[in-house]
Amino acid sequence: MKFTTRDQLKAWLDGLAAEMDLVAPRGVDGHVFYRPVASGDEVLFDYERPELSAKAFVFPDTEVFLRVEQRGKDVTVEEVRTERKQVIFGVRPCDAHGLAVIDALFLNQEPADAQYQHHRERTVLVGLACPRMWEGCFCTSMGGAPDDATHLDVLLREVEGGYAVEAVSEKGKALVKGLKTKQKAGDPPAPQTNADAVPVVDTATWRTLFNDKLWQRHGERCLSCRICTYVCPTCRCFDVVDRVVDTQPGLTRIERIRVWDACTSTNYRRAAGGHNSRPTKPGRIRNRFYCKFCYYPEDFGPLGCVGCGRCVVSCPVDIDITEIMRDVAAKGGQE
Repeated sequence: MKFTTRDQLKAWLDGLAAEMDLVAPRGVDGHVFYRPVASGDEVLFDYERPELSAKAFVFPDTEVFLRVEQRGKDVTVEEVRTERKQVIFGVRPCDAHGLAVIDALFLNQEPADAQYQHHRERTVLVGLACPRMWEGCFCTSMGGAPDDATHLDVLLREVEGGYAVEAVSEKGKALVKGLKTKQKAGDPPAPQTNADAVPVVDTATWRTLFNDKLWQRHGERCLSCRICTYVCPTCRCFDVVDRVVDTQPGLTRIERIRVWDACTSTNYRRAAGGHNSRPTKPGRIRNRFYCKFCYYPEDFGPLGCVGCGRCVVSCPVDIDITEIMRDVAAKGGQE
């Protein structure tokens, strides 16, 4: 295996930060988030699962993508894009899997989402394998693993004295040319994967349970706080808003922004005339799960969940996605 030390890794990250945007796990007031860093010394290497996924750096929660300026009768339109390359370091495999799920909609359908495609093309994902599955994790049930390299450009696995380095893609191979490594005997240790399996049933079974009372039972607890959506690495609903940023005689400037939206929001399906086709919390909870395990796989291929467990540990009223999946399997006779 190719081996590097943490000091060599930090020196490599210093070089990357000087040439491009570098994002990595950081400690923030006792919490862990992916954040921009200026050097390897700012990177947190010993952490579990960042509380928000890495998707915000390729699909930002709020992003200006168009600027319009009107001067008298003259109108100019400018696309807003950063051309600077970025490396997201320390990506957990479930977060890379989450981006692959979003790719199925934004990249693999015609036309591709140009803004998202641009961010994906300028980004390199350097993953750090999980030594074990954390609280709430069920990635192995969703086709992933704590050391899954499938959706990454580079995967690092912690070994004694440093890290095993695996360049997965061509972008990854080009990136690690600047990293000092040496050949070392042995293989990285296998991660602990002792979490209970969570059943995944077929889409036909989900459709038979659309009017089942289980949605009332689970949905009545929901606060419509949208935390589950915002921490999720695969949720991709958004709204587009135009806002005036400057107006004066003869001049108007407008920005068009994309902002995350959430299907658990009370106003998510409200139409212009005021009608809301999904007015109840049970109906919105049901839609969230049908989107992940029925509609999305039918329309785009992959399941809309990677088993990261963030929604399990973040929900303030303990709505547990694994509990609902087991209920669905039991009622559908597939458990």
